[in-house]
Amino acid sequence: MKIKLRDAEREFERGTTLKEIAASISEGLARIALIARVNGKLMDLSQKIYEDSEVEFLTFEDEDGKKAYRHSAAHIMAQAVKRIYPTAKVAIGPSIENGFYYDFDFKTSPSKDALSQIEAEMKKIIKENIPIVREVVSKKEAIKLMKELDEKYKIELINDIPDGEEISLYRQGDFIDLCSGPHVPSTGYIKAYKLTSITGAYWRGDEKNKMLTRIYGTAFDKKSKLMEYLQAVEEAKKRDHNKIGRELVFFMTDEKVGQGLPLLMPKGAKLFQILNRFVEDEEEKRGYVLTRTPYMAKSALYKVSGHWQHYKDGMFVIGDEEKDEEVFALRPMTCPFQYTIFNNGLKSYRDLPIRYAETSPLFRNESSGEMHGLIRVRQFTISEGHIVCAPNQLEQEFKSSLELARYMLTSLGLIDDVTYRFSRWDKNNSEKYINEPEAWEHAEGEMKKILDNIGIEYIEAIDEAAFYGPKLDIQIRNVHGKEDTMITIQIDMFLAEKFDMSYIDEKGEKKRPYIIHRTSIGCYERTMALLIEKYAGAFPLWLSPVQVRVMSLTDRTAEDAKEFANKLKNLSFRAEFDIRGEKIGYKIREAQLEKIPYMVIIGDKEKANNLISVRSRNKGDLGAMTKEAFILMLTEEAENKVNL
Repeated sequence: MKIKLRDAEREFERGTTLKEIAASISEGLARIALIARVNGKLMDLSQKIYEDSEVEFLTFEDEDGKKAYRHSAAHIMAQAVKRIYPTAKVAIGPSIENGFYYDFDFKTSPSKDALSQIEAEMKKIIKENIPIVREVVSKKEAIKLMKELDEKYKIELINDIPDGEEISLYRQGDFIDLCSGPHVPSTGYIKAYKLTSITGAYWRGDEKNKMLTRIYGTAFDKKSKLMEYLQAVEEAKKRDHNKIGRELVFFMTDEKVGQGLPLLMPKGAKLFQILNRFVEDEEEKRGYVLTRTPYMAKSALYKVSGHWQHYKDGMFVIGDEEKDEEVFALRPMTCPFQYTIFNNGLKSYRDLPIRYAETSPLFRNESSGEMHGLIRVRQFTISEGHIVCAPNQLEQEFKSSLELARYMLTSLGLIDDVTYRFSRWDKNNSEKYINEPEAWEHAEGEMKKILDNIGIEYIEAIDEAAFYGPKLDIQIRNVHGKEDTMITIQIDMFLAEKFDMSYIDEKGEKKRPYIIHRTSIGCYERTMALLIEKYAGAFPLWLSPVQVRVMSLTDRTAEDAKEFANKLKNLSFRAEFDIRGEKIGYKIREAQLEKIPYMVIIGDKEKANNLISVRSRNKGDLGAMTKEAFILMLTEEAENKVNL
């Protein structure tokens, strides 16, 4: 048989294993190859090839190779757990970005201290170099085996597999797991690993199911890479907004208030206000008009929009339809309200486009396991807007929406941290989406044309659209590497029809408008979290809740410090004074810990010469200068939105 490799074609006997093919190329390749891609399908190296094929060997440097390596590490961890806790039931254990996890059902959940014991057992299993062997079985055989092993979660998974579909098991010594693979050839391939945390997770991610114990870990092909990664994780923890934001008293949470409902403290509220004013002022310059709409509405409104049919589980509902009560719901989006405003009065083509904007508190019933600081919450505020336009205005308005979003990201210093995702519908998921294939095809075609004309690099993602239309998601990662959507721009060709929205065109005919749903800065709370992490709390001057602290060196200059701080306030700078009787070194250290951009010191010498001494958070002692020179420096830095 002929085997086509990356840069050559060779002949082999039928039934030759992939491992043997790798060894025939070079001993080095045989040593580092983990799995192979054969005619586009990922396979174990132990598998035999019987026909002409195109083969690519994958190492840890390849993404699929890395996934197989870490998935194998997850199996080794599960085997170690079963050796130490024989009564534990195994659930699922996939590779994930930067590592792996495995879910277990323990009679008594182990503490974090147990991780070192599990690691020690993993070390033994790796040293034993146990072959990892793939077996293909029937559904009946798989269920029989898992019943013998008393693995109820595996039985549930097997029952979900369609009849006739191939079922594979992986056996490594006394451990057997249901798995599609592929895996590395033996446990001895795993060179460096670390179990990182232990937490709870609902079976299949459903909070109605039993809470299981999830153990996270990571694995690398070299110890040096592992150590580098662990060091980066520790640095990320230091920048975690959940840690810094609380330490710098930007926000807090309280059990009596509820999960996913953070309380913004004065500094956090000030940062929110800075961002909000920036957004609303910029949107007004670009032709947006403000609306203010109710936080709740009757279910009838959401039934028109489709939220009731497609999004009800994610909404907070007030009242009970079955008891014939009037039912309301807190709004998850503002669109139905702004469409209602559009319908108030006849519109002409001359009125279009209309750009509605609103700083919108929204409410979504996120599951408790999804809550995280300010990143994912149940009540949040979004810079929401809807552009109602004629079809020939769609492309320009979409471009303008993206231009606004990119201006915001540039001003915040986040433009280089984002990626772009074209989120499309899944035609096979009719329950999630408005099921009108022709309209979806048209909407997605229009968006793709616009994105290609703009020329930005993007990936496509199926089944990530909103239920009413495709969208451009501007994605960003937090310090832990988890990707979230920051800003969205969506094309909607459905809801104008549902709300009977129309305008009169040049010929006097009634037409349906197109709608763009968009945010300019996204969710304020999430953006605040990302900024806290980006700058580790040391915000640029224009974003800092406190920009200047004026300090008196002696009691004799206390009034001078107060007077200058008040002068700065009157010039719209966020300034405060510190006239306590503490030593100046203590005051400076405290201001630095609070990450205040500028510290001004006024002592007898400065007072006598009508000067001030200035310290910069970033540059240290700037020496003496006039008050006018300092004010000019602040003004230029703030107006230019310097992000260094």
